[in-house]
Amino acid sequence: MFEAFGWNDLIPLLNGALLTIELCLTAGVIGSVIGVILGVARTSPRRVAKTISSIYINVIRGIPILVIIFFIFFGLPMLFPDLELSKFASAVVALTAFSAAYVGEVVRGSIEAVPAGQSEAAEALGFGYFRKLRYIILPQATKIAVPPGIGFIIGLIKDSSLVAVIGYIELTKAGSVVSNLTGDPITTFLIVGAMYFVICYGISLIGRWYEKRTGIHITSRRLRQPAGI
Repeated sequence: MFEAFGWNDLIPLLNGALLTIELCLTAGVIGSVIGVILGVARTSPRRVAKTISSIYINVIRGIPILVIIFFIFFGLPMLFPDLELSKFASAVVALTAFSAAYVGEVVRGSIEAVPAGQSEAAEALGFGYFRKLRYIILPQATKIAVPPGIGFIIGLIKDSSLVAVIGYIELTKAGSVVSNLTGDPITTFLIVGAMYFVICYGISLIGRWYEKRTGIHITSRRLRQPAGI
């Protein structure tokens, strides 16, 4: 017997939404830190650092995230029998590895988008590579990286639904469980979709606020204006 969808069924969905936020926040922060390192290394004059970061970014970006999740959860314990990862840990590792590659590419593109004259001016003032990177390049690259970075975070929120395949009860998995209990998949997944929308739209609002605060939208608008206006 199925029970009609009721207010009590919102509780597991809300818990699933909180677990989705926790998962993406953990993986996003760790992945962003690693991604910045990879992005900086890919623009480094040192060939070894540039090669290693390029190989990692290209390999991970060329593999579907579902395959990465399966490899972390099922493959690693087969290769290392003493290694025991929980479902949450496996999901975090998989999404972190995925995030690091994409954030690294965003950082690489943002650094290369900074006008070459900025780097030349810093070198003329006697700045070393790391000092130039810290005080001149990265502050400007950060502003450039925010819009695509926000877009990636929104994509990460939606891609996190794939960890349901290993049994981690995030929002999508919670929706599947509630749908099976109530026999009402339409109502259940309409609510699940609405929750994803609220999370993603909230993140996009934060991105817009940051752009207005830093003047990124003003700069881009001026760049689009024809000469003489």
